[in-house]
Amino acid sequence: MSQGSAKPAQEMPSDDQPGQGTEVPEGIDIHTTAGKVADLDRRLHEAVHAGSERAIEKQHAKGKKTARERVLELLDEDSFVELDELARHRSTAFGLEKNRPYGDGVVTGYGTIDGRQVCVFAQDFTVFGGSLGQVFGEKIVKVMDLAMKTGCPIIGINDSGGARIQEGVVSLGLYGEIFRRNVHASGVIPQISLIMGPCAGGAVYSPAVTDFTVMVDQTSHMFITGPDVIKTVTGEDVSMEDLGGARSHNTKSGNAHYMGSDESDAIDYVKALIGFLPQNNLDEPLTYDEVADLEIGEEDRALDTLIPDSPNQPYDMHTVIESVVDDGEFLEVQPLFAPNLLIGFGRVEGRPVGVVANQPMQFAGTLDIDASEKAARFVRTCDAFNVPVLTFVDVPGFLPGTDQEWNGIIRRGAKLIYAYAEATVPLITVITRKAYGGAYDVMGSKHLGADMNLAWPTAQIAVMGAQGAVNILYRSELADADDADAKRAELVQEYEDHLANPYLAAERGYIDAVIQPHETRGEIVRALRLLRSKRETLPPKKHGNIPPVTGPVTGPVTGPVTGPVTGPDADPATLAAEPQRPLLRVVKGDPSDEELAALVAVVSAVAAAQVTTAAKPVSPWSAPARGHRTPLAAGRGGWRASSLPR
Repeated sequence: MSQGSAKPAQEMPSDDQPGQGTEVPEGIDIHTTAGKVADLDRRLHEAVHAGSERAIEKQHAKGKKTARERVLELLDEDSFVELDELARHRSTAFGLEKNRPYGDGVVTGYGTIDGRQVCVFAQDFTVFGGSLGQVFGEKIVKVMDLAMKTGCPIIGINDSGGARIQEGVVSLGLYGEIFRRNVHASGVIPQISLIMGPCAGGAVYSPAVTDFTVMVDQTSHMFITGPDVIKTVTGEDVSMEDLGGARSHNTKSGNAHYMGSDESDAIDYVKALIGFLPQNNLDEPLTYDEVADLEIGEEDRALDTLIPDSPNQPYDMHTVIESVVDDGEFLEVQPLFAPNLLIGFGRVEGRPVGVVANQPMQFAGTLDIDASEKAARFVRTCDAFNVPVLTFVDVPGFLPGTDQEWNGIIRRGAKLIYAYAEATVPLITVITRKAYGGAYDVMGSKHLGADMNLAWPTAQIAVMGAQGAVNILYRSELADADDADAKRAELVQEYEDHLANPYLAAERGYIDAVIQPHETRGEIVRALRLLRSKRETLPPKKHGNIPPVTGPVTGPVTGPVTGPVTGPDADPATLAAEPQRPLLRVVKGDPSDEELAALVAVVSAVAAAQVTTAAKPVSPWSAPARGHRTPLAAGRGGWRASSLPR
């Protein structure tokens, strides 16, 4: 197994490293009670100061905290109870018997966050570079077992160079033990990973299996093989930051769910996130006693004018979400990845809800492979932990292109179908504007089992957009018309009036109610009240077989069609330097009229939206402060809690 940056993990502490010896110092008589007490104090002191002063100074110089500092900042004051504080490795290989620090490089225990019990482990880079040995791994396994027994969340703070080479294959065995427990705990207790430094080689698979992964800009790194190995094998020259930095995993791979501007920002995000999750899958999420005021206010009335008259003009879906959730507080998840779809948590009447929404400001809200997987995993997470799902729909279709097709849009889009269809939590869907083609079905439709489906009068529910439909249905008439453009405009208007509306779907019961936009919060509140007693079971089975993920398929392409893109970062300089993203690639062969019509509808919507947003890109960093029930101050990380609930 490649360990990437395994080398720092094997650095031996300096001569002044505490915990090296086993002999009792002179002056302590362990044959007396006082001596035994003094000896315990001495051992506990060495355990707390297991890392050398030099190692701690190097850690702080990098802008990183020590393992204990992180745990104490994460947990409520005076709530941390440490376990296995005096555990030490038993290895004698390569002279390790001469250096046996207490704790073996990982701090484990339990405590509370806002009064709620959690288990935690924190890898200590100041001791053996945080490398995983037998005792190190056994401590993590033990606290994971404790979390499962007691039914409480577990938070892992990762800062490790990889396996402890001196201890050999036993390190790999313990990795496997950790992975197995991650899998068994999945969907049973919330698992959150904080990446506070390197996480290389096989170690990355533990965070990958957990529910949420939070990284820190410039100091967090995750990769299977490091830059040196990649250069040796493939000749590719890549920096550690570009390969596995927080920004790469938040914008490109989607492996991370949030990028903190610093460690405190990342920890604050986790503390906010845990407040929306239950202790375990048998509990309900934490709720506040709050009764919604259903009186229509100015913020509600503002929704009546939110949707532009032109169907190709974008608007910010955050406005809709924040008008529905309590106090306008929306904790966004993966804000930098697949920004054409929004996911996150909020509360309605004090009860947590998960939100899935198309974002017309980014690629017209189309569904692509990244957005589909992003939404699917989030819906499954909410379903596992009894969190109702609100879905806001404005989707012109799936993003067309050979890149999408060859990289698996079919099976990845099917994951979203799978997630909604298997969910048994309350599902409420609001269609604000477009709901075209298969994307209508996929986004929480009545046909997949949604409990309450609402639509605004601006909703357009149809097989495809008016332009594409007219080109197919009236091909002969348009060819024979003296003024084809005028005739097309007339037919488009006729199509929109008769078919591109919510009323045909409402007639068939696919939409439960067509509501005024200002009624949205009130209708959602009433629906959630009704659905609190929802009980639904699925057919008995061992487990389902969710569509797989495989590697991308590549091949020759011709004729890329590009358009302006906004990208995930708000920095104008970064945006200016970013290459144009291909919106459509054409391969050999003639597409059918239906395929062309669908492409025209989606690409025109994407192009119109991007032309509008390119001048002023929307970024999670500059978005209004969201996601906490206390006052927030804007920060580089997108939000920053000025205080935490107690």
